[in-house]
Amino acid sequence: MKTKVRVAVAGASGYAGEELVRWLLAHPVVEIVVVTSRQHAGKRVSEIFPRFAGHPVAEAISFSEFNAIDLAQAADFVFLAVPHGVAAEFARPLLAAGARVIDLSADFRLRSADTYREFYGADHAAPELLSDAIYGLPELYREKIRPAKLVACPGCYPTSILLPLLPLLRANAIARDSVCITSLSGVTGAGRKVAAEYLFAECNESMRAYGVPKHRHLSEIEQELSLAAKEPITVQFTPHLVPLNRGIITTIYANSLDASVDKIGHILNEAYANEPFVRLLREGELPDTKNIAGTNFADLAFRFDPRTRRVILLSAIDNLAKGTASQAVQCLNLMCDLPETTGLL
Repeated sequence: MKTKVRVAVAGASGYAGEELVRWLLAHPVVEIVVVTSRQHAGKRVSEIFPRFAGHPVAEAISFSEFNAIDLAQAADFVFLAVPHGVAAEFARPLLAAGARVIDLSADFRLRSADTYREFYGADHAAPELLSDAIYGLPELYREKIRPAKLVACPGCYPTSILLPLLPLLRANAIARDSVCITSLSGVTGAGRKVAAEYLFAECNESMRAYGVPKHRHLSEIEQELSLAAKEPITVQFTPHLVPLNRGIITTIYANSLDASVDKIGHILNEAYANEPFVRLLREGELPDTKNIAGTNFADLAFRFDPRTRRVILLSAIDNLAKGTASQAVQCLNLMCDLPETTGLL
């Protein structure tokens, strides 16, 4: 492996792109060689993001227009932090030119083009690549991510849901037809876009549900749960927008089949005892977004309610970090045969 890993970020001016640049600038083995933004082409990174002022790379590099051949020649890895639909169009020429691609959009998370059309309302731009994409949840697909040419980083909601739920589903500790999920997300989860519903005066001092009853992320949640269970799984999922900049709190309810506090704890400990970025909280503690903001950690907790015979699972992640950008860096580390925690701890 080279001394430095050369990376490019396409779509670096959105929330996910900016957060990704933050992590990559601090990474000891990474060299950012290209950043693209149609809106800011020709402007220095530090000019658009003053938080990076003084960093030699941010001062030296300017945004450029996307050109697949140029990016593939300049970089070993290309991150796609562009909207769904656009990512698939960009990925095809990048892969053909020999780049390895880490996609932060939704374009390669689903294995079925029909499911993509159902949930995203458009035909997939590169359906022939879906079978090649690896779902980029390291705790689930670590060994498949290492050699992958195309990695699809999970959505923020699915990350917060799959990590606590999958171990209990696999252990047959819960009734698979009883799962109900509520998630609350900060406003950055909607992306950096101008829309009335995301204005400060609309979001501040206000909370509301949205995407009911069929949020787009439900497609990948049910896909990964069904793959793990080896049968179709259907869940109820209701997301909410809350007046935070960043962070997700998820609460999952499921009827117990053969569970107790000790058994739930054993299942989760067995699954995550050696995972560097999943923290099973101590007894009496519950996840709190202030403890994971700006980090790659997922904090998990659980309760068993003997009165209702329900398991209650709780999680907290930063939607821009473990839910997007730093998880993408975690995948990069695996793909480069680096220690998984490089640049993240």
